[in-house]
Amino acid sequence: MSETTDSVELGFGQPVYDDEGNSLGTIRGFDEHGFYVTTDDGITALSAEHLTAGAAGEAELMWRCWECGEMGDIEHLPERCPSCDAPREEIYYWTED
Repeated sequence: MSETTDSVELGFGQPVYDDEGNSLGTIRGFDEHGFYVTTDDGITALSAEHLTAGAAGEAELMWRCWECGEMGDIEHLPERCPSCDAPREEIYYWTED
């Protein structure tokens, strides 16, 4: 992977590509080392079908704090964790059964 000096804004659900333009997946979380990418087929940028459980046994998409484990509604992604005040970079996608 080549290094660049360009600044790029990254966000949840954003598609990520390698240097050749191949899709790597979509961003699902951040930490001090960078970002996490989901490669699951069918996951789109916070589409309504992924926000809530549709049938018994399906999971609900939420956010979770890496520092303290606090979870919340993905539609209201906080700038900082309301429990431990960790920055947004410590918050990632979480699927709750």
